Amino acid sequence: MAANPETADDASRKFSSTPKIVFSRTLDTHEWQRTELAKGHLAATIRKLKDQPGGDIMVYGGGEFVSNLIREGLIDAYHFFINPSILGAGMPIFGGRETRLDLQLVYAKTFECGIVVQCYRPK
Repeated sequence: MAANPETADDASRKFSSTPKIVFSRTLDTHEWQRTELAKGHLAATIRKLKDQPGGDIMVYGGGEFVSNLIREGLIDAYHFFINPSILGAGMPIFGGRETRLDLQLVYAKTFECGIVVQCYRPK
């Protein structure tokens, strides 16, 4: 989107210009600009990133990826998007924790569509 002047907007330009790291067990190469492929130990790589100067790190990924970050204590803030739909099943992301994780509400925001966003930080 950002490469095409007819479709480019601020969000697509920001996404394209932001450095990205892809964690993968299967990829050996990639063709994405401003993207690094990480194949090493997840927790060590994330800790190294957190020690670097700069802004926030945003994570997108599957349940197993997020569960590993939670288990390693690497998440500084949780942003839950509560959708007003009941699926009846799903993948738990907090499985595998051996200790309780207490959270403190930072903010909550309700949208007209019914979605509620809640931000929590570990206590």
